[in-house]
Amino acid sequence: MPCAPFHLAWFVSRGYGPKAWRYDWGGDPSRWMMPDLFVDLARSMERAGFDYVMMEDSCNVPYTYQGSHDAYLKYAMAAPKLDPAVLVPYMAMATRRIGLVTTLSTTEYPPFLLARLMNSLDHVTEGRVGWNMVTGSNDGGAQNYGMDRQIEHDERYDRADEFAEIVTRLWESWEADAMVLDREAPLFADGAKVHPIDYQGRYHSCRGPLSAPRSPQVRPVLCQAGGSARGRRFAARWSDTIITAVRDVGAMKATRERIRQDAVALGRDPDGIKVLFLVDPLVDHSLAAAEDRRRILEADVALHADQHLASLSRLSGIDFARFPLDEPLPKLTSNGHQSVVDHFTGRTPRELAMRAELGIRFTGTVEQVAGMMEEAMQEAGGDGFLIVHADFTRRYVAEICDGLVPALQRRGLTRRAYEHRTFRENLLAY
Repeated sequence: MPCAPFHLAWFVSRGYGPKAWRYDWGGDPSRWMMPDLFVDLARSMERAGFDYVMMEDSCNVPYTYQGSHDAYLKYAMAAPKLDPAVLVPYMAMATRRIGLVTTLSTTEYPPFLLARLMNSLDHVTEGRVGWNMVTGSNDGGAQNYGMDRQIEHDERYDRADEFAEIVTRLWESWEADAMVLDREAPLFADGAKVHPIDYQGRYHSCRGPLSAPRSPQVRPVLCQAGGSARGRRFAARWSDTIITAVRDVGAMKATRERIRQDAVALGRDPDGIKVLFLVDPLVDHSLAAAEDRRRILEADVALHADQHLASLSRLSGIDFARFPLDEPLPKLTSNGHQSVVDHFTGRTPRELAMRAELGIRFTGTVEQVAGMMEEAMQEAGGDGFLIVHADFTRRYVAEICDGLVPALQRRGLTRRAYEHRTFRENLLAY
Protein backbone atom coordinates (compact mmCIF):
# COMPACT_ATOMS: atom_id res chain seq x y z
CA MET A 1 0.00 0.00 0.00
CA PRO A 2 1.52 3.35 -1.04
CA CYS A 3 2.38 5.92 1.61
CA ALA A 4 -0.11 8.79 1.91
CA PRO A 5 1.18 12.36 1.50
CA PHE A 6 2.52 13.85 4.71
CA HIS A 7 3.32 17.28 6.14
CA LEU A 8 6.68 18.97 6.58
CA ALA A 9 7.73 21.64 9.07
CA TRP A 10 10.96 23.02 10.49
CA PHE A 11 11.87 23.31 14.17
CA VAL A 12 14.24 26.19 14.85
CA SER A 13 16.06 24.67 17.82
CA ARG A 14 17.67 27.18 20.20
CA GLY A 15 15.33 29.83 18.87
CA TYR A 16 16.31 33.23 17.55
CA GLY A 17 19.96 32.83 18.48
CA PRO A 18 23.35 32.20 16.83
CA LYS A 19 23.46 29.31 14.34
CA ALA A 20 26.60 27.38 13.31
CA TRP A 21 28.70 30.27 14.58
CA ARG A 22 31.88 28.17 14.93
CA TYR A 23 31.39 25.99 11.84
CA ASP A 24 32.16 26.37 8.15
CA TRP A 25 29.30 27.86 6.10
CA GLY A 26 28.00 29.63 9.21
CA GLY A 27 28.37 33.15 7.85
CA ASP A 28 29.34 36.21 9.89
CA PRO A 29 28.67 35.31 13.55
CA SER A 30 28.61 38.98 14.58
CA ARG A 31 25.35 39.49 12.66
CA TRP A 32 23.35 36.67 14.25
CA MET A 33 20.84 39.23 15.52
CA MET A 34 19.73 40.16 12.00
CA PRO A 35 16.66 38.35 10.60
CA ASP A 36 18.29 37.52 7.24
CA LEU A 37 19.02 33.81 7.86
CA PHE A 38 15.50 33.18 9.11
CA VAL A 39 13.92 35.09 6.24
CA ASP A 40 15.97 33.02 3.80
CA LEU A 41 14.82 29.88 5.62
CA ALA A 42 11.15 30.87 5.32
CA ARG A 43 11.51 31.65 1.61
CA SER A 44 13.19 28.33 0.93
CA MET A 45 10.63 26.41 2.96
CA GLU A 46 7.73 28.02 1.13
CA ARG A 47 9.34 27.19 -2.21
CA ALA A 48 9.45 23.57 -1.00
CA GLY A 49 5.84 23.54 0.25
CA PHE A 50 6.47 23.22 4.00
CA ASP A 51 3.49 23.72 6.30
CA TYR A 52 5.21 25.78 8.97
CA VAL A 53 8.34 26.89 10.75
CA MET A 54 8.24 26.67 14.56
CA MET A 55 10.61 28.89 16.53
CA GLU A 56 11.64 27.64 19.97
CA ASP A 57 12.27 30.12 22.77
CA SER A 58 13.38 30.55 26.35
CA CYS A 59 14.05 33.85 28.07
CA ASN A 60 16.84 33.38 30.58
CA VAL A 61 20.58 32.84 30.62
CA PRO A 62 20.67 29.34 32.18
CA TYR A 63 22.85 28.47 35.14
CA THR A 64 21.89 24.86 35.88
CA TYR A 65 25.11 23.19 34.69
CA GLN A 66 27.86 23.59 37.32
CA GLY A 67 25.72 26.29 38.93
CA SER A 68 27.02 28.79 36.38
CA HIS A 69 26.05 30.39 33.11
CA ASP A 70 29.61 30.04 31.75
CA ALA A 71 29.11 26.89 29.64
CA TYR A 72 25.93 28.29 28.08
CA LEU A 73 27.61 31.52 27.01
CA LYS A 74 30.80 29.72 25.95
CA TYR A 75 28.88 27.71 23.36
CA ALA A 76 25.90 30.05 22.74
CA MET A 77 23.78 27.17 24.03
CA ALA A 78 20.27 28.46 24.85
CA ALA A 79 21.67 31.97 25.24
CA PRO A 80 21.78 34.58 23.86
CA LYS A 81 18.35 34.73 22.22
CA LEU A 82 16.09 37.41 20.84
CA ASP A 83 12.30 37.20 21.02
CA PRO A 84 11.12 35.05 18.06
CA ALA A 85 7.81 36.95 17.80
CA VAL A 86 9.88 39.78 16.31
CA LEU A 87 10.76 37.52 13.36
CA VAL A 88 7.17 36.87 12.32
CA PRO A 89 6.57 40.14 10.40
CA TYR A 90 9.94 39.86 8.63
CA MET A 91 9.25 36.29 7.54
CA ALA A 92 5.67 37.11 6.60
CA MET A 93 6.72 39.96 4.32
CA ALA A 94 8.99 37.58 2.41
CA THR A 95 6.39 34.81 1.95
CA ARG A 96 2.69 34.31 1.15
CA ARG A 97 1.47 30.96 2.50
CA ILE A 98 3.82 29.26 4.96
CA GLY A 99 2.74 29.08 8.62
CA LEU A 100 4.80 30.96 11.21
CA VAL A 101 4.71 29.54 14.75
CA THR A 102 6.23 31.43 17.66
CA THR A 103 6.78 30.20 21.21
CA LEU A 104 5.11 32.11 24.06
CA SER A 105 4.89 30.92 27.67
CA THR A 106 1.72 30.73 29.73
CA THR A 107 3.72 31.42 32.91
CA GLU A 108 5.38 34.52 31.49
CA TYR A 109 2.57 36.27 29.61
CA PRO A 110 -0.77 37.50 30.95
CA PRO A 111 -3.56 35.89 28.91
CA PHE A 112 -4.91 39.15 27.46
CA LEU A 113 -1.48 40.32 26.31
CA LEU A 114 -0.77 37.03 24.55
CA ALA A 115 -4.23 36.90 22.98
CA ARG A 116 -3.80 40.44 21.66
CA LEU A 117 -0.32 39.77 20.28
CA MET A 118 -1.39 36.61 18.45
CA ASN A 119 -4.55 38.27 17.12
CA SER A 120 -2.45 41.16 15.81
CA LEU A 121 0.06 38.83 14.15
CA ASP A 122 -2.73 36.80 12.57
CA HIS A 123 -4.23 39.96 11.10
CA VAL A 124 -1.00 41.33 9.65
CA THR A 125 0.00 37.94 8.17
CA GLU A 126 -3.53 37.37 6.77
CA GLY A 127 -4.01 34.17 8.74
CA ARG A 128 -0.61 32.50 8.90
CA VAL A 129 0.48 32.42 12.54
CA GLY A 130 0.55 29.76 15.20
CA TRP A 131 1.27 29.70 18.91
CA ASN A 132 3.60 27.10 20.40
CA MET A 133 2.04 26.71 23.85
CA VAL A 134 4.69 26.20 26.52
CA THR A 135 4.31 26.34 30.28
CA GLY A 136 7.91 27.06 31.29
CA SER A 137 10.27 24.56 32.88
CA ASN A 138 13.26 26.38 34.30
CA ASP A 139 13.66 28.07 37.70
CA GLY A 140 15.87 30.75 36.18
CA GLY A 141 13.14 31.74 33.76
CA ALA A 142 10.61 31.91 36.58
CA GLN A 143 12.94 34.10 38.64
CA ASN A 144 13.15 36.59 35.78
CA TYR A 145 9.40 37.08 36.21
CA GLY A 146 9.43 37.58 39.96
CA MET A 147 8.85 34.01 41.14
CA ASP A 148 11.11 32.10 43.55
CA ARG A 149 11.04 28.96 41.44
CA GLN A 150 9.10 27.35 38.65
CA ILE A 151 5.53 26.25 39.40
CA GLU A 152 5.11 22.49 39.91
CA HIS A 153 4.86 20.51 36.69
CA ASP A 154 1.22 19.39 36.71
CA GLU A 155 -0.02 22.67 38.16
CA ARG A 156 1.60 24.51 35.25
CA TYR A 157 -0.72 22.61 32.94
CA ASP A 158 -3.73 23.28 35.17
CA ARG A 159 -2.94 26.98 34.83
CA ALA A 160 -2.36 26.58 31.11
CA ASP A 161 -5.81 25.03 30.63
CA GLU A 162 -7.40 28.16 32.11
CA PHE A 163 -5.05 30.32 30.05
CA ALA A 164 -5.97 28.60 26.78
CA GLU A 165 -9.67 28.90 27.59
CA ILE A 166 -9.33 32.64 28.19
CA VAL A 167 -7.37 33.39 25.03
CA THR A 168 -9.72 31.28 22.94
CA ARG A 169 -12.75 33.13 24.29
CA LEU A 170 -11.02 36.46 23.73
CA TRP A 171 -10.29 35.58 20.10
CA GLU A 172 -14.00 34.80 19.69
CA SER A 173 -15.30 37.79 21.69
CA TRP A 174 -16.09 39.71 18.51
CA GLU A 175 -18.75 37.97 16.44
CA ALA A 176 -17.84 37.27 12.82
CA ASP A 177 -19.94 40.17 11.50
CA ALA A 178 -19.32 42.63 14.34
CA MET A 179 -17.27 44.96 12.11
CA VAL A 180 -19.93 46.69 9.99
CA LEU A 181 -17.97 49.52 8.31
CA ASP A 182 -21.09 51.50 7.38
CA ARG A 183 -19.85 55.01 6.58
CA GLU A 184 -23.31 56.47 6.12
CA ALA A 185 -24.82 55.36 9.43
CA PRO A 186 -22.04 55.82 10.72
CA LEU A 187 -21.32 52.43 12.31
CA PHE A 188 -17.84 50.98 12.40
CA ALA A 189 -18.64 48.05 14.72
CA ASP A 190 -21.88 46.80 16.25
CA GLY A 191 -21.52 46.91 20.04
CA ALA A 192 -24.22 44.25 20.44
CA LYS A 193 -21.89 41.80 18.72
CA VAL A 194 -18.82 42.42 20.89
CA HIS A 195 -18.90 40.60 24.23
CA PRO A 196 -16.95 40.70 27.49
CA ILE A 197 -15.91 37.22 28.58
CA ASP A 198 -15.98 37.92 32.37
CA TYR A 199 -13.76 34.95 33.13
CA GLN A 200 -13.03 34.09 36.77
CA GLY A 201 -10.85 31.05 37.31
CA ARG A 202 -8.63 29.64 39.99
CA TYR A 203 -5.48 31.13 38.47
CA HIS A 204 -6.59 33.79 36.00
CA SER A 205 -9.33 36.33 35.47
CA CYS A 206 -10.15 38.53 32.50
CA ARG A 207 -13.00 40.86 31.64
CA GLY A 208 -12.53 41.15 27.87
CA PRO A 209 -13.53 41.62 25.12
CA LEU A 210 -10.41 41.63 22.98
CA SER A 211 -9.60 45.11 21.69
CA ALA A 212 -9.65 44.08 18.01
CA PRO A 213 -11.94 42.05 15.74
CA ARG A 214 -11.61 38.39 14.88
CA SER A 215 -8.51 37.61 12.88
CA PRO A 216 -8.53 35.58 9.64
CA GLN A 217 -8.08 32.25 11.46
CA VAL A 218 -10.01 33.41 14.56
CA ARG A 219 -7.90 30.99 16.59
CA PRO A 220 -4.27 30.84 15.45
CA VAL A 221 -2.95 27.32 14.94
CA LEU A 222 -2.08 25.86 18.34
CA CYS A 223 1.10 23.81 18.64
CA GLN A 224 2.31 21.82 21.66
CA ALA A 225 5.14 19.47 22.56
CA GLY A 226 4.40 18.15 26.04
CA GLY A 227 5.37 14.49 26.39
CA SER A 228 4.38 13.83 30.02
CA ALA A 229 0.99 12.33 30.85
CA ARG A 230 -0.33 15.73 31.97
CA GLY A 231 1.24 17.46 28.97
CA ARG A 232 -0.39 14.97 26.61
CA ARG A 233 -3.83 15.66 28.09
CA PHE A 234 -3.30 19.37 27.60
CA ALA A 235 -2.15 18.81 24.02
CA ALA A 236 -5.06 16.51 23.24
CA ARG A 237 -7.49 19.18 24.41
CA TRP A 238 -6.05 22.20 22.62
CA SER A 239 -3.49 21.37 19.93
CA ASP A 240 -3.88 21.46 16.18
CA THR A 241 -0.38 20.08 15.72
CA ILE A 242 1.89 18.25 18.16
CA ILE A 243 5.65 17.98 17.81
CA THR A 244 7.34 15.01 19.38
CA ALA A 245 10.83 13.55 19.65
CA VAL A 246 11.28 9.78 19.43
CA ARG A 247 14.31 7.55 18.80
CA ASP A 248 12.98 5.07 16.25
CA VAL A 249 10.15 4.27 13.88
CA GLY A 250 8.43 1.90 16.30
CA ALA A 251 8.15 4.71 18.82
CA MET A 252 6.69 6.96 16.11
CA LYS A 253 3.79 4.59 15.60
CA ALA A 254 3.16 4.04 19.31
CA THR A 255 3.31 7.77 20.06
CA ARG A 256 0.90 8.71 17.29
CA GLU A 257 -1.59 6.02 18.31
CA ARG A 258 -1.47 7.19 21.93
CA ILE A 259 -2.06 10.83 20.95
CA ARG A 260 -5.02 9.85 18.78
CA GLN A 261 -6.49 7.83 21.66
CA ASP A 262 -6.07 10.86 23.95
CA ALA A 263 -7.95 13.00 21.43
CA VAL A 264 -10.83 10.53 21.15
CA ALA A 265 -11.08 10.35 24.95
CA LEU A 266 -11.65 14.12 24.99
CA GLY A 267 -14.25 13.97 22.25
CA ARG A 268 -12.03 15.30 19.47
CA ASP A 269 -11.57 14.04 15.94
CA PRO A 270 -8.01 12.66 15.96
CA ASP A 271 -7.56 13.67 12.31
CA GLY A 272 -7.76 17.29 13.53
CA ILE A 273 -4.39 16.91 15.28
CA LYS A 274 -1.34 16.60 13.07
CA VAL A 275 1.50 14.77 14.84
CA LEU A 276 4.91 15.71 13.46
CA PHE A 277 8.08 13.85 14.40
CA LEU A 278 11.46 15.51 14.79
CA VAL A 279 13.93 14.23 12.23
CA ASP A 280 17.55 15.21 11.53
CA PRO A 281 18.32 14.34 7.89
CA LEU A 282 21.82 14.73 6.49
CA VAL A 283 22.16 14.41 2.71
CA ASP A 284 25.04 14.56 0.25
CA HIS A 285 25.96 13.36 -3.24
CA SER A 286 26.81 9.88 -1.95
CA LEU A 287 26.17 7.75 1.12
CA ALA A 288 29.88 7.84 1.97
CA ALA A 289 29.98 11.65 1.84
CA ALA A 290 26.88 11.97 4.03
CA GLU A 291 28.21 9.45 6.54
CA ASP A 292 31.52 11.28 6.68
CA ARG A 293 29.72 14.53 7.54
CA ARG A 294 27.74 12.72 10.22
CA ARG A 295 30.97 11.36 11.74
CA ILE A 296 32.42 14.88 11.83
CA LEU A 297 29.36 16.13 13.74
CA GLU A 298 29.48 13.22 16.16
CA ALA A 299 33.20 13.77 16.79
CA ASP A 300 32.46 17.38 17.64
CA VAL A 301 29.80 16.28 20.14
CA ALA A 302 32.27 13.89 21.76
CA LEU A 303 34.88 16.64 21.99
CA HIS A 304 32.44 19.09 23.59
CA ALA A 305 30.32 16.83 25.79
CA ASP A 306 29.93 19.66 28.32
CA GLN A 307 28.00 21.69 25.74
CA HIS A 308 25.36 19.00 25.36
CA LEU A 309 25.22 18.09 29.04
CA ALA A 310 24.65 21.77 29.77
CA SER A 311 21.69 21.70 27.37
CA LEU A 312 20.21 18.62 29.06
CA SER A 313 20.76 20.26 32.45
CA ARG A 314 18.73 23.27 31.34
CA LEU A 315 15.88 21.17 30.02
CA SER A 316 15.69 18.87 33.03
CA GLY A 317 16.75 21.13 35.89
CA ILE A 318 19.35 18.49 36.84
CA ASP A 319 23.05 19.42 37.00
CA PHE A 320 24.79 16.62 35.10
CA ALA A 321 28.19 17.91 36.18
CA ARG A 322 27.46 16.13 39.50
CA PHE A 323 27.67 12.67 37.92
CA PRO A 324 30.70 10.73 36.63
CA LEU A 325 30.74 10.77 32.84
CA ASP A 326 30.84 6.99 32.41
CA GLU A 327 28.68 5.68 35.26
CA PRO A 328 25.00 4.80 34.75
CA LEU A 329 22.60 7.36 36.15
CA PRO A 330 20.13 6.51 38.92
CA LYS A 331 16.43 7.21 38.52
CA LEU A 332 16.04 10.98 38.50
CA THR A 333 13.09 13.26 39.14
CA SER A 334 12.56 16.70 37.70
CA ASN A 335 10.24 19.68 37.71
CA GLY A 336 11.40 20.42 34.18
CA HIS A 337 10.74 18.39 31.04
CA GLN A 338 9.66 15.09 32.60
CA SER A 339 9.42 13.22 29.32
CA VAL A 340 13.11 13.99 28.74
CA VAL A 341 14.20 12.79 32.20
CA ASP A 342 12.28 9.52 31.88
CA HIS A 343 14.87 8.31 29.35
CA PHE A 344 17.94 9.04 31.50
CA THR A 345 17.85 6.11 33.95
CA GLY A 346 20.65 3.59 33.41
CA ARG A 347 22.46 5.64 30.80
CA THR A 348 25.76 7.40 31.35
CA PRO A 349 26.10 11.18 30.97
CA ARG A 350 28.49 10.58 28.08
CA GLU A 351 25.87 8.47 26.28
CA LEU A 352 23.27 11.18 26.86
CA ALA A 353 25.60 13.84 25.50
CA MET A 354 26.10 11.81 22.30
CA ARG A 355 22.32 11.66 21.81
CA ALA A 356 21.50 15.13 23.08
CA GLU A 357 20.57 16.45 19.66
CA LEU A 358 16.91 15.94 18.80
CA GLY A 359 15.38 13.86 16.06
CA ILE A 360 15.67 10.53 14.26
CA ARG A 361 18.82 10.61 12.16
CA PHE A 362 18.53 9.78 8.47
CA THR A 363 21.78 9.87 6.47
CA GLY A 364 22.45 9.29 2.77
CA THR A 365 21.70 10.66 -0.69
CA VAL A 366 18.48 12.59 -1.22
CA GLU A 367 16.83 9.52 -2.76
CA GLN A 368 18.00 7.26 0.06
CA VAL A 369 16.77 9.60 2.79
CA ALA A 370 13.49 10.19 0.96
CA GLY A 371 13.02 6.43 0.93
CA MET A 372 13.79 6.19 4.66
CA MET A 373 11.24 8.91 5.41
CA GLU A 374 8.64 7.21 3.24
CA GLU A 375 9.11 3.86 5.02
CA ALA A 376 9.02 5.50 8.46
CA MET A 377 5.86 7.44 7.73
CA GLN A 378 4.16 4.40 6.25
CA GLU A 379 4.93 2.46 9.42
CA ALA A 380 3.79 5.28 11.72
CA GLY A 381 0.60 6.00 9.79
CA GLY A 382 1.16 9.80 9.48
CA ASP A 383 1.19 12.78 9.85
CA GLY A 384 4.56 14.30 9.02
CA PHE A 385 8.09 15.32 9.92
CA LEU A 386 9.64 18.35 11.56
CA ILE A 387 13.19 19.05 10.37
CA VAL A 388 15.59 19.84 13.22
CA HIS A 389 19.27 20.67 12.79
CA ALA A 390 20.32 23.04 15.54
CA ASP A 391 23.29 24.60 13.75
CA PHE A 392 21.72 24.93 10.33
CA THR A 393 23.34 26.99 7.58
CA ARG A 394 22.13 28.27 4.22
CA ARG A 395 23.93 25.30 2.68
CA TYR A 396 21.94 22.89 4.85
CA VAL A 397 18.67 24.70 4.07
CA ALA A 398 19.34 24.36 0.33
CA GLU A 399 20.21 20.67 0.69
CA ILE A 400 16.85 20.03 2.35
CA CYS A 401 14.58 22.41 0.46
CA ASP A 402 16.14 22.07 -3.00
CA GLY A 403 17.48 18.53 -2.73
CA LEU A 404 15.59 16.30 -0.30
CA VAL A 405 12.12 17.81 -0.69
CA PRO A 406 12.05 17.54 -4.50
CA ALA A 407 12.90 13.84 -4.04
CA LEU A 408 9.91 13.54 -1.71
CA GLN A 409 7.71 15.41 -4.19
CA ARG A 410 8.71 13.09 -7.02
CA ARG A 411 7.41 10.24 -4.88
CA GLY A 412 4.13 12.08 -4.34
CA LEU A 413 4.79 12.37 -0.60
CA THR A 414 4.70 16.13 0.01
CA ARG A 415 2.84 19.04 -1.51
CA ARG A 416 4.02 20.95 -4.56
CA ALA A 417 1.68 23.93 -4.05
CA TYR A 418 -0.56 25.43 -1.37
CA GLU A 419 -4.25 24.94 -2.02
CA HIS A 420 -5.55 27.32 0.62
CA ARG A 421 -5.02 30.81 1.97
CA THR A 422 -4.61 30.27 5.72
CA PHE A 423 -2.18 28.19 7.73
CA ARG A 424 -4.95 26.18 9.39
CA GLU A 425 -6.61 25.30 6.08
CA ASN A 426 -3.35 24.04 4.59
CA LEU A 427 -2.44 22.08 7.73
CA LEU A 428 -5.80 20.31 7.80
CA ALA A 429 -6.07 19.83 4.03
CA TYR A 430 -4.93 16.18 4.36
